[in-house]
Amino acid sequence: MTERIVVLELARLEAAHLTDLIEQFAALLDGGTGDDPAVARLVPDAYRDDPDSSAEFRRLTEDDLLQRRRDDVRDVLATLLVDGAPLTIDTVDDETATTSMTVPLDETQSAAWLRTLAALRLVLASRLDITDEGDHDETDPRFGVYDWIGYRLEGLLQALDD
Repeated sequence: MTERIVVLELARLEAAHLTDLIEQFAALLDGGTGDDPAVARLVPDAYRDDPDSSAEFRRLTEDDLLQRRRDDVRDVLATLLVDGAPLTIDTVDDETATTSMTVPLDETQSAAWLRTLAALRLVLASRLDITDEGDHDETDPRFGVYDWIGYRLEGLLQALDD
């Protein structure tokens, strides 16, 4: 049986920005702890009504959860390579910025993308103080990044559902 493939289409500039965001996310994962609200949001409380049990659960699971996220990030970044190298904002010029690139994903890679984009959105939500839909400030350009990640996440979900 052949593994299902999803193919994403991105402009090279979009892929370069996405690579940069995911690399920043990787740096957060490498240096972050549960003391950082954004990292804490990635390892939520297991027992909302029992802080002691929740802290113990986090102590036992946080490293493994964050390592899985690091593995996902590594897998996503590997799919964004062009000729074996990551795209950066500096390597994309005006002529190639809108050039389309395709990113084929197998089921494992698709799952890594879903988890990474969702986690990246959680981090952005934490940084932007988004707790519900009413916290969205359309005049702040940072929310555009949050929306764009959501757009990409929704598109991937729809592609996987088809």
